[in-house]
Amino acid sequence: MPLRKSCSLFLFLILSFFLTAQCKFPTLDHIKPRTSDKVQTRAVSELLKRLLGNRSAEFFVSVNRSLSNNSLEVCELRSTKNNKVFASGSTGVAVATGIYNYLKYFCGCHVSWSGDQLDLPSPLPKLSGVLRISSQHRFRYYQNVCTFSYSSVWWDWPRWEREIDWMALNGINLPLAFTGQEALWQEVRGKLFSGSFLSFCQYITVVLIKTRCLLVCCCQVCQKLIFDYQVLFFPYVQVYRALGLNQSEIEEFFSGPAFLAWNRMGNMFKFGGPLPQSWHVNQLYLQFKILERMRSFGMVPVLPAFSGNVPKGILRLYPDANITRLAPWSHFNCSFSCSYILDPRDPLFLQIGSLFLSLVMKHFGTDHIYNTDTFNEMNPPSSDPAYLSAVSSSVFSSMTAVDPQAVWLMQGWLFINNATFWKPAQIRALLHGVPLGRMIVLDLFAETEPMFSSTESFYGQPFIWCMLHNFGGNSGLFGTVDSINSGPFKAIQFPNSTLVGLGIAPEGIGQNPVVYELMSELAWRKEPVNLSKWATLYAMRRYGSTLENLSAAWTLLFRSVYNCTIPHYKNHNHSPLVRRPSVHMNTSLWYDPADLFKAWKLIVEAAPALMSRETFRYDLVDVTRQALQVLTTSFYQDIVGAFQKQKISELLAAGGVLIYDLLPELSRLLNSDRNFLLGTWLEQARSQALDEGEAQLYDINARNQLTLWGPSGEILDYASKEWGGLMEDYYAQRWGLFVHMLVECLDSGRPFKQDTFNQAVFQVEKGFVYNSRRYPTKPQGDTYEIALRIFLKYYPQALERLK
Repeated sequence: MPLRKSCSLFLFLILSFFLTAQCKFPTLDHIKPRTSDKVQTRAVSELLKRLLGNRSAEFFVSVNRSLSNNSLEVCELRSTKNNKVFASGSTGVAVATGIYNYLKYFCGCHVSWSGDQLDLPSPLPKLSGVLRISSQHRFRYYQNVCTFSYSSVWWDWPRWEREIDWMALNGINLPLAFTGQEALWQEVRGKLFSGSFLSFCQYITVVLIKTRCLLVCCCQVCQKLIFDYQVLFFPYVQVYRALGLNQSEIEEFFSGPAFLAWNRMGNMFKFGGPLPQSWHVNQLYLQFKILERMRSFGMVPVLPAFSGNVPKGILRLYPDANITRLAPWSHFNCSFSCSYILDPRDPLFLQIGSLFLSLVMKHFGTDHIYNTDTFNEMNPPSSDPAYLSAVSSSVFSSMTAVDPQAVWLMQGWLFINNATFWKPAQIRALLHGVPLGRMIVLDLFAETEPMFSSTESFYGQPFIWCMLHNFGGNSGLFGTVDSINSGPFKAIQFPNSTLVGLGIAPEGIGQNPVVYELMSELAWRKEPVNLSKWATLYAMRRYGSTLENLSAAWTLLFRSVYNCTIPHYKNHNHSPLVRRPSVHMNTSLWYDPADLFKAWKLIVEAAPALMSRETFRYDLVDVTRQALQVLTTSFYQDIVGAFQKQKISELLAAGGVLIYDLLPELSRLLNSDRNFLLGTWLEQARSQALDEGEAQLYDINARNQLTLWGPSGEILDYASKEWGGLMEDYYAQRWGLFVHMLVECLDSGRPFKQDTFNQAVFQVEKGFVYNSRRYPTKPQGDTYEIALRIFLKYYPQALERLK
């Protein structure tokens, strides 16, 4: 064999050995809880007090990390002689998950976003031996960068506390923690604090009182808050200030609160802003508490890193920097998009990225995992593999320059979003710019578009199999239960799999709680569940009832609306109900509506005995809402059919039912349950404000995201919600105008022009965004009476329309 070939073979074998060794991910061994066993034990005990009140005294808990002889988590539960339960586990998350498993399957209890069912038997059911649960997944990831805008943007601490409790109970140990990062990117306005330090303290006092955290408080969180604000907002110059940007350049960069997710990803800037300084203060306060609570359970929070997205003002300061202005994003013009991206290979990238991350670590601490996403829904300047590899290497270097143990967590959405660009060579190059085992890829939409199988398990990088499920936080029943029940196990069995965890990554939460309970539970299962049996048990514990109607209803829902099997389907709620009307709308369904209507009937029949259960009331509203959504599509087809046949009487009949009865009834139904109120969303937004000017800014942000999603409807109705308030003042108004214009066209003999309608309906849509109307924050009306009236009126029509 020639010497050159033998040397090449030798090098190849050495490289192969090295890569194989790296695939064992020894560099992930340092990713583990920082908090002591004692602190984690206390955190679980406090969670149980919040959840169970006095009954929490019947549980003894202990965290002992030595119970796990590897990096995987375990919990053991046993009954004591005095009818109590002792739970011990390797982390606080493991103990909380083990107790929730016991509460679900031995006590018939349930905890969800839409209410709890916690009727514990007395005494507690006795365990005959040791109940041991464990996860074969190192990480259980949670959230999406978009969740912070679509769902948690207006949350206060009690709501965050509730969510972190939910995370612990459902086994989450790798949550995103993105709150408050904008404060690290800028220095407070000089004009606000150019006077004495006393004026600064007075300002902070107002904010802390507003957030119910007083300066006289002696807790560690508040002490850290006060100290860090002194550091952050007075003598210390933040990243952009340190670089020389002025306040107007910073203000023009940040978007409003409801759109920060896309500002962070480099998709847009300025729109919905500027961010008030009180926003930064409040978000920092929340972030300190969020991180403290997450870590107290043994979670590993994922913190932000620098992606290269910079303000335009950087060009003034560094005219020779390698900065590219991107093309417009998602129908926005360059007034709010066409972001400026600093090339990661430019030395300035390392300077900015390391400065930002050093601040992150200084004020937020670190668990060594950081998220940033390059090229999110944007085309890179070059498809050259050498360029892409250099980019990811430079991004990673900006992390390791500050934290040598850094691990980069990257969303894999870009590979799905632009498959024509991201071919195997480009994907491999981007991934291999980072040492194997130092990047974790989120296979973000794996239930529908798994990437691990087409990339040879991400070419050796560790990955997390994620369920995305929801786009925009849309309302609407939806699921892919067959796929999520089998997909994770296929990923485990994939040849040379680099799977290190499962994830839940919805753009928005607060909908379809059943899907999220199933997905979180699968991380602790060794094999797929029997879906029919699982649905039956879910119904029993969600309602605390063994009524056969309920298990039959959920079996029907699981085989229909919750089991989408259409390839590549994205759950964007395409229903005409929540889309701008036209004569050409998507009316397709992925399920047989007959199954939905049968389930609706069974749930209504069970209602009299269960209306005291919040979980049941929620599902009664939700299933009825879904049935009316389907019927809206049917009436829409009647309206368009009558228009095309020029039958004005039929158009008036169908349009009249929709506008004057069905939609008002749906509005009354939604207004009867606290979980479906627009007023709650808007009041949460306004509550963040210190004055009326800020309140109006937040109110407009909150309304625009749900409707126009941009100044002129650039991403119209993407984040649609079927809420009381929205139904009557937004959706119904559009449908009324649509039917009115169709009737006018038939009367006058003129054709219907979509552009003319769009111009007219835009005034309705824009009017809603700016109408400043205050909506109820408490439910109105009797849910059962309204739901029963709707059922008796529309169920027979639903059956007739199926023929």
